[in-house]
Amino acid sequence: MNWTDERVEMLKKLWADGLSASQIAAELGGVTRNAVIGKVHRLGLSGRAKSPSSAVPRVRKARPASMRPRMRFNGNTALMPSYEAEFESDADPLAHVVPMGPRVSITELSEATCRWPIGDPGAEDFAYCGSQTKAALPYCPYHSRIAYQPLADRRRERRAMRS
Repeated sequence: MNWTDERVEMLKKLWADGLSASQIAAELGGVTRNAVIGKVHRLGLSGRAKSPSSAVPRVRKARPASMRPRMRFNGNTALMPSYEAEFESDADPLAHVVPMGPRVSITELSEATCRWPIGDPGAEDFAYCGSQTKAALPYCPYHSRIAYQPLADRRRERRAMRS
C-alpha cells in the first residue's frame, strides 16, 4: 500500500481528532494498525487530542470502613506460615535431652523411629538415631527441635553470625 498525499492528510486529521491507530487503519482501509503507527512516527506527529472520556477524571468510590484492610504487610509476609507455635511449648521434658538411643541402620527404620542421620554416610559406623518419634514427625523430640527451628530464631542466629 502506498501512502498518497490524500491518505496522509486524512491520517493527520484523524490523528489530531484523537482516533486510535486501529480506528484510523479501519477508516483508511487497506492498512494495518502498525503501518499507521509507523507513518505517524515518521511524520513526527505530536500527541493527539484527548478523547472525551479520558478528559474527565474518574471518581473513585470510597470503600466502607468494614472493607478496608485492618493490617498492612510488606512483601510476602502476609502468606508466611508461622511454625513458632508448634515448638514453643516445653511440655516434653525429654525434648532437650540428646538421645543416646539404639542407633539403627536404614533397613531397621520404621514410622516410629527417628530418621536423623548420625555420622558420615560413607563410614562403616554410620547409623540413624532410632529413638521414638514425636507424633507424625520423622524425628525424635530432640532432633525435631534442631530440624524445625522457628523462623525468628533462625533469622536472629544469622544476624549474630554476620556481626
